[in-house]
Amino acid sequence: MTGGTSVPHWCNMRIRTLHREQWVARPVSEVFAFFCEARNLDRITPPWLHFRVLGQSGHELSAGTLIHYRLAWHGMPLAWTSRIEEWLPPCRFVDLQLKGPYSLWNHAHSFEALDDGTLMVDTIRYSVPFGTLGDICAGWLVRRDVEQIFDYRARKITAIFSKKSTSAELRRHVCR
Repeated sequence: MTGGTSVPHWCNMRIRTLHREQWVARPVSEVFAFFCEARNLDRITPPWLHFRVLGQSGHELSAGTLIHYRLAWHGMPLAWTSRIEEWLPPCRFVDLQLKGPYSLWNHAHSFEALDDGTLMVDTIRYSVPFGTLGDICAGWLVRRDVEQIFDYRARKITAIFSKKSTSAELRRHVCR
């Protein structure tokens, strides 16, 4: 017991990590600009999540910006709020879930110029609610879903950035 609080061992969080890398044949400035518009998340999230960005606390993303979402996970409606914890354009940003379906969701996005394009790296640290019990009951399902979400995202990003009309399309959907 520490600090007067005892936490049962079955409540300990199991933190999982998903690491994905994807190269696109576009400059870092263009790729980062796409991600600095929160509404583009709607375009790269699988339809089965019914994901919608509801709004954000400021006009442009920056450290401290709050972003509010709505989604449905296996039919269960959920609200999600994240905060931009780190904002280093055009190289990196990190969002942290403040309210939502996970006990922990920390998503680091990085962008690096590589071979006349951009290497995007996503590192997500997440944990299901209810500690070990939650992990036993739903951890496998959540892990599968998170992997499928990022598989879908990779396919959509490839499609978006490989179109011949990408530059014009992106200009309509990026932050300034």
